[in-house]
Parts: sequence; C-alpha cells; structure tokens
Amino acid sequence: MSDPRDVSISKLLYKIVCAMVDQPEFVVIRTHVAEDGASLGIDVHACDIGKIIGKQGRNAQSLRIIVSAIGRKLNRRYVLDIDNGLAQS
Repeated sequence: MSDPRDVSISKLLYKIVCAMVDQPEFVVIRTHVAEDGASLGIDVHACDIGKIIGKQGRNAQSLRIIVSAIGRKLNRRYVLDIDNGLAQS
C-alpha cells in the first residue's frame, strides 16, 4: 500500500467487519491500489458472509456508503468488494 490513507481506511474497515462477524480471526482486508483510489476486498469465514451482506444487502450497502464517504473527503475513490467467504477449515 503506497498511500497512508489506504492503510487507515483498511484498518477502520477491519475493525467494523470484526465487530459484525462471529469469527473475527478469519477476517482479511485486501487492498489493491489504483492511481486515484483503491479497491478494498473483504474475506470472511463462509458462515459469516451473510452477516456482512445482511438482509437484502443492507449491511454491504452501509459499508460501501461509509467507505465512499471517507473517500470523498480524501479525494480518493474506494471500491468495496465482498467475496463469497473463505472455505471452512
């Protein structure tokens, strides 16, 4: 991660997602830096993916709104991707 702003966004997102799931030890936030922003990917355990998405996608939309609002303040574009979940071990 080349921009310190991306690190702070990633840490904030990590704390929010860990508070939402039952198994926070499986939470991974991936960051792919682009020229004008970054793509943030959330990986969680397969049994917690529903908690991140929420009913009718409301939790996921709320996370996207938070990340987007912070990005507007920092003049950067952040995109949030939620993966299907890590395989159960």
